[in-house]
Amino acid sequence: MTYATADDMKTRFNDQDLILLTERENSAPGEVDLTVLMQSLADASAEMNAYLAGRYQLPLSTVPQALTRICCDIARYFLSGDGAPEHIQQRYQDAIKFLQSVNQGKVSLGIDQTGNKAETNDTAHIESAGSVFAREKSKGYI
Repeated sequence: MTYATADDMKTRFNDQDLILLTERENSAPGEVDLTVLMQSLADASAEMNAYLAGRYQLPLSTVPQALTRICCDIARYFLSGDGAPEHIQQRYQDAIKFLQSVNQGKVSLGIDQTGNKAETNDTAHIESAGSVFAREKSKGYI
């Protein structure tokens, strides 16, 4: 299971960049090579699983949006290879720091240990101290 799809990558990054990153010798010119793209997403998801497995039962039944974004950043880093620009390297490093924080329990993904969306019983409780501007309290000013 991957945490992101080819469409997620296309939504986050422009087509021209994805074409350049996925272009291989046997690729159709001017098109995103979906095989290469899906392999990078699978590789990114595998790396993410190494961090998530210590905290959650995998595969997750619900994929939080944060994991989709991180998967795309890691996949783009993998596609860039040794020549990754600094901003892509930084996003990769930030993604790994986030995953380490999740693994250590410092950050919650909003799902329970089994990977389901966490249920909450939190409800708002509002109490009022009573009316401040009542006719009886205004001493004739209202």
